[in-house]
Amino acid sequence: MTTTTTDQEITITRLFNAPRELVWKVWTDPYHLQRWWGPHGFVNTDCAIQLQVGGVMCLNMHAPDGKVYPCQGTFREITAPERLIYDGNPDAGHACGAGLPPSATVTITFTEQGDKTLLTLHTRFASTERLQAAAEAGFVIGWETTLERLADYFITQNHQGDTP
Repeated sequence: MTTTTTDQEITITRLFNAPRELVWKVWTDPYHLQRWWGPHGFVNTDCAIQLQVGGVMCLNMHAPDGKVYPCQGTFREITAPERLIYDGNPDAGHACGAGLPPSATVTITFTEQGDKTLLTLHTRFASTERLQAAAEAGFVIGWETTLERLADYFITQNHQGDTP
C-alpha cells in the first residue's frame, strides 16, 4: 500500500489479489460493500447504491463505541469496471465523511495487473484546511485499514467457497 499527500490531495493505492471485475463488484454492490467498508471494528447498516450518474451511495458506519458516522456520496462518473468518481456530501457533519469527506471529490480507479487489481483512491479536498481536518479525523489510517478489510474480505469469501 502506498499513500501520498499534497496540499489538497491524498492518494492511496493497493494491489488486490483479485480480478478487476470482482473488485468492482464488491465496491458497487451494497450487499458486499457494507461487509468491508470502514476501519477494523466498524459495522455498516442501511447501505444503498444507485449506480448511475447523479445517484447516491450511502451507508451508516457504526464505530465500536456506538457512534454512527453517515457516509454519503453522489456519483459524478461511472466507467465500469475502470473508474468511479463521487462527490462527498457538502453537509456531512464529520471532516472525514466516513470515507467520503464533505465537498471532496473521490476518484477510484481499478487497473488490471494480470489477474490482480491495482486500486487507486484519489481524494481532492476543497481546501488545505479540509484535508488537514480529515487527516486529523483519521482519514488516511481509516482508508488504509478499510483496504485491509477489503483484502481480507476476498480471502474470507474464497475460503468459505462463496466468492462474491
